[in-house]
Amino acid sequence: MKQFLKRAFFSLLGKEPEAVIAIFGPGPHGDKLRELVPDRRVVYIPVEEGDSTGEIWLRARRALAPYRVGLAAAPVSHRGVLTAACTVCAGKVLAFHGNLDRHHLHWSTPLASALFVAGVPLDRIWLRPSWWPGRKREVSDLPRVWRKIEGRPARDGALKVAVLSPYCPYPLSHGGAVRIYNLLRNASRYCDVTIFAFEDGQSESDFAQLTEFCTTLYIAKKPRYREPRWSTLLPPEACEYYTPELHEQLRRELNGQILQVEYTMLGRYGGDVLVEHDVTWDLFEQLHAQERSLRSWWDLYRWRRYEKQVLKRFPRVVAMSDKDAGLLNHPGAAVIPNGVDLERFLPAPEEGPARRLLFIGSFRHFPNVAAYRFFREQVWPILSKELGDLEVDVVAGPDPHLYWSQPAGDPRIRLHGFISDVRPFYKDTHLVLIPTVVSAGTNLKALEAMATQRAIVSTPSGVAGLGLEHGKSVWIADTAREFAEGIQYLLEDKERRTALAQAAYELAIERYGWPALAAKQVEVWRKQ
Repeated sequence: MKQFLKRAFFSLLGKEPEAVIAIFGPGPHGDKLRELVPDRRVVYIPVEEGDSTGEIWLRARRALAPYRVGLAAAPVSHRGVLTAACTVCAGKVLAFHGNLDRHHLHWSTPLASALFVAGVPLDRIWLRPSWWPGRKREVSDLPRVWRKIEGRPARDGALKVAVLSPYCPYPLSHGGAVRIYNLLRNASRYCDVTIFAFEDGQSESDFAQLTEFCTTLYIAKKPRYREPRWSTLLPPEACEYYTPELHEQLRRELNGQILQVEYTMLGRYGGDVLVEHDVTWDLFEQLHAQERSLRSWWDLYRWRRYEKQVLKRFPRVVAMSDKDAGLLNHPGAAVIPNGVDLERFLPAPEEGPARRLLFIGSFRHFPNVAAYRFFREQVWPILSKELGDLEVDVVAGPDPHLYWSQPAGDPRIRLHGFISDVRPFYKDTHLVLIPTVVSAGTNLKALEAMATQRAIVSTPSGVAGLGLEHGKSVWIADTAREFAEGIQYLLEDKERRTALAQAAYELAIERYGWPALAAKQVEVWRKQ
C-alpha cells in the first residue's frame, strides 16, 4: 500500500517515484558517488569547457525534470557547476574536493558547508573555538605528563644542558630533526644532554637512538589540538604544544640545567637559549605580500606580536643565517647555520642519461608545500612540454596527502612519503630542485645536495645564507620560466652541471660539517 501511494503521489507531480543520483560533469567524484549508492539510477549532466553557470543550470533542469533527486555529485573546484547543482538540487548536493573528501551541503549545517566549500580540510570543518557557545563535536587532547627514559650515565663536571623540542629528533624525517640530532650527538662529547620532546609515532628503538648520547629523555604524547586556526590571539602552534602541567614538571626536572628551546612555538616555556629555525613572522610577511587576505594578515599579526614578546624572555638566541640574526635584532644573537653529515652524504658519480630531478621537503612545513605548488603548477607545465622524458621524485615526508592532493594523470612525477634514507635518491638524480617561494634560515636539502655533488637549481630564497653564487656553484632563477630554462640548460650541459656541483661540494667541506657547528653550539651554552 505504501509503495502504491508513493507511486501515485509522484505520478501526480510528473516524476518517477524512485530517487536518482545526479552527476555534474566528468571526474572521479561521479565514480565515488556510484560506489556509495550502486543500486541507484544515474542521470549524468554533461559540462563543457566554457559553459556558464546559467547554461549548466538550464541543462540540469531539463535533464532532471522527470526525476526525484536523492543525491547530486558536484566538484568544489568548479564553482559554476557547484552553484548550478546547489540551485537545481538544493539540499541534495554531495560536494567533492580534488582528493575526494566529501561533504553534504545542507541548510542545517551552514557553517560547515561554507567552510568545506572555502577549502577547509574535512577533519577541521566541525571545529569550533573553546569560547563558542554550545556543545563541541571536537575537543583538544593535550599532554599533561613527561615520561622519563634513562640514558647514558651523567659525568662529573660536564656542562648540563636540557633541550626542548616540539618533536622527537629521531628518526631523521625532516630538516629540523636532522639538525637537532646531529648537533646534540656531536655536542654530547663535551656536555651532558637532556631532551624534552613530543612523540609522533616513534618506537622504543627510536628512543634508544637518542639515549645512546643523552643522559635522560623526557617524552610527552603528541598533542591533539582541535581549535580552529583563526580563533586564538596566540598563534595556534604556540597553544598546541603548551600546557601548564608540562611547564611545571619541566621546571622541576631541570634542576639547574641550561635550557635551550628549539623553535619559537615553544617560547612560552621560557629558557636560556632560543633557537630560531626560521624567523616565523618573516615567513608570514612573505605570504601576506603574496595573498593580501584577511587570513594572511591575521597570521602575520599574531606571529609578529608573539615572536617579539618571546624574544625578550631569552638572554641568548641562535639564528640560522646573518639575515635572520639581523631581522631578530637581539643583543644576544649568535649564528649557527645548518650543516650536513659529511661522513654520511658522500659524492657519487652520475649514472644514466640526464633526465631525473629531485625535490625533498617535508610537507608538514608549509614553505615546502608552497615550493612544490610553485613547481607543479607553474614550472612543470613549461618544463614537460620541452623535455618529455623527465622523471621527478618528490620526497614529501610523513602523510603528504594531508597537505597536498597530487593531481592525477602524470606518472612522471612520483610522490613519496617518509624515507628513512634519502641518499639513494641523491645518487639517482641529476639535478636537485629548491623552488621555494617563501623561506627563512638555511635549507638542509641544499647542503645534502652540495655534499653529494649534485647541482642545484633554486630560487634566491632556497639557498640564502649558504654562500653559493649563481653560475659558479648554483643556478638561481626568480621566475617559473627562468627556473624551467635553468633545468633544461643544466640537463643538456653535463660539463657545466658538474662544475657547479664541484664548487658547491668544496664549500660544504669548508664550512658545514656538524662537528664544527656543534662546537659553536657548545660555546653558546658556556656563555650562559
